[in-house]
Amino acid sequence: MTTTTSARTEVELDLRLERKETLADGVVRLTLNHPAGEPLPSWEPGAHIDLLLGPDLVRQYSLCGDPANRSVLQVAVLREAAGRGGSRHVHDALNEGATVRIRGPRNNFPLVDSPRYLFIAGGIGITPIIPMIAEAERRGAGWRLVYGGRTRTTMAFAGQLAQTYPDRVELCPQDETGHLDLQALLGAPRQDTAVYCCGPEPLLNAVEEACADWPEGALHIERFVPKARTDEAEDTAFEVELAQSGVTLTVPAERSILEVVQEAGADVLSSCQEGTCGSCETAVLAGEPDHRDSLLSEKERAAGDVMFLCVSRSHSRRLVLDL
Repeated sequence: MTTTTSARTEVELDLRLERKETLADGVVRLTLNHPAGEPLPSWEPGAHIDLLLGPDLVRQYSLCGDPANRSVLQVAVLREAAGRGGSRHVHDALNEGATVRIRGPRNNFPLVDSPRYLFIAGGIGITPIIPMIAEAERRGAGWRLVYGGRTRTTMAFAGQLAQTYPDRVELCPQDETGHLDLQALLGAPRQDTAVYCCGPEPLLNAVEEACADWPEGALHIERFVPKARTDEAEDTAFEVELAQSGVTLTVPAERSILEVVQEAGADVLSSCQEGTCGSCETAVLAGEPDHRDSLLSEKERAAGDVMFLCVSRSHSRRLVLDL
């Protein structure tokens, strides 16, 4: 077994696929364990791992098991026929007993402290919500889940959730109830409630719009596809200075910061190359980043002290990075 640790202390492990089971139409759950029985990395609700499925096939999946159980890691994967091949590989090529290389865990979607939570899930977006619900229960917080999907048979964990929490879980299969009534859910902002949403992009956009009048920081969203850009300004070249080495590099209009600094030998992790996974997060010491990721809040963007090198660029002539 090979283990490596990066500068950000993320671990790569070769794990064994202990069990592969069907949870719903088009959804399988993978249970991964250590081949020597060693404890696996700790994680908290909202975390995800990378599955390194091939040289150019790296995908991120939310952990949906029990953080207290260090013997296994579990993810659920939706087969996406129109996807780029990662989910098809998981469904068609991974069999029980196979070795699966993982990287992480990494958490861009942590569960903040709150007296109340409103969880909104669409389809496979239920996966990070499962351990959040358990944690909210452990904390003694109030919570409610509204879970939508195309049909009841496509909604992983639906039966388990409805049976365990009949008074707190509302299942909304679209063929039975139509689209989620976001105005009823979110029309009246509340000071004491954190809203967590994960699911397809149209749902995320609609929830963002519905929460426009909610207190700042109340809404928490996780994306696994890039958010559509509203600014299509033409890219231009700029310089990046690597503070630790003193090297200054030019980033051409047609290349990313990540490509340029990795080519120069900088040790920067990368995975999604789309600004969604968070692996290439880097501290900014000077300059004004042009944030194009799907992770940072408006407040974090305004602070300008971190950026994601795979997609973001620079508004200033030069950026100074902590590399």
